[in-house]
Amino acid sequence: MSSSFEKYQKRRLITSYFSVVISIALVLFLLGLLGMLILNTKKVADYFKETVAIGIYFKDTAKDVEMKQLEKSLSLAPSTKSIQFVSKEEAAEAHSKELGENFVEYLGENPLQNSIDLYLNADFVSAEKVDEIAATISSKDFVEEVTYDKPLISLLNDNIKKISLWVLIISGIFTFIAVLLINSSIRLSVYAKRFTIKTMQMVGATKRFIRRPFVWKSVKLGMIGAIIALAGMGGVLYYADKTFPQLTLLDDPLLIGALFLGVFLIGILITWFSTFLATQRFLNLRTDELYY
Repeated sequence: MSSSFEKYQKRRLITSYFSVVISIALVLFLLGLLGMLILNTKKVADYFKETVAIGIYFKDTAKDVEMKQLEKSLSLAPSTKSIQFVSKEEAAEAHSKELGENFVEYLGENPLQNSIDLYLNADFVSAEKVDEIAATISSKDFVEEVTYDKPLISLLNDNIKKISLWVLIISGIFTFIAVLLINSSIRLSVYAKRFTIKTMQMVGATKRFIRRPFVWKSVKLGMIGAIIALAGMGGVLYYADKTFPQLTLLDDPLLIGALFLGVFLIGILITWFSTFLATQRFLNLRTDELYY
C-alpha cells in the first residue's frame, strides 16, 4: 500500500515538474520571439526604406562623360545604398517585355531616356532629406527630371514609428504576463509541498535551509525550460533567415548571442525569485492556514 502511494506521489511530482518546464519553455520561447522582433524591427524597417527608388532621367543632349561623372559622384556619396544606370535601350527592352511587343518598331523611335535608379541608405530616406538630394541633382543642366514617391516615403516613416511604438507597448505587457505565468506555475509546484515545508520548519530547520532545495530545483527546471525555448528560437531564426535572406538576420552573432543569453538568464531569475517568494509565504503561514 505504501509502495503504491509512493509511486503515485512520484508520478504526480514528475507531472508537476514536467508542466512547470513546459510552461517556462513556452513563455520564454514567446518572449524570445518578441525579443527577436524588437531587435529586428529596425532592420526590417531599413530594408523597406532602402527599396524606395529615386529615378534620375537625363536629357537627350546629356553627354556620356556627364552621366558617368554624376553616377560616380552619387556612388561615393554616404547617402547612397546602391545605384544602377539604365540606358534608354535597356529601358526599351524591359518595357517591350512587359508589353509583349516591340513598341520602338511601332513608334519608329525610342522615346525613353537614359536614367539612373538611386537607392538610399535607410537613414537618409525621409521626406526632407530626399527633397534635398533631389534638388541637388535637379540643379544639373543635363538632368531632365528627378522622380520619387514622396507620399510613400512619408507614409512609410509614419507607419514605422507607429509599429515601433506598439511593439514596445506589447513587449512590456507580454513580459509582465510572462512573469505572472511562470510565477503561477512555480507557486503551484511549491504549494504541493507546503506541508513538507512546515514540517521541516517545526523540527528546527532554518528558513534558508528549507528554501535552498526548492530554489535550486526550480532554477534547474528554469534552465531546462530555457534550453528548450532557445532551441525553438534557434529553429525559427534559422527558418526566417532562409526564407528572408535579404534581412540578414544572422549577420550579427553578438546581438543574437546577447538575446539568447538574456532569455536564459530571465528563465533563471524569474524561477529563483518566484520560488523564493512562494516558499517564504508558506514559511510565514501558521499550520492551520495551510489548509486554505
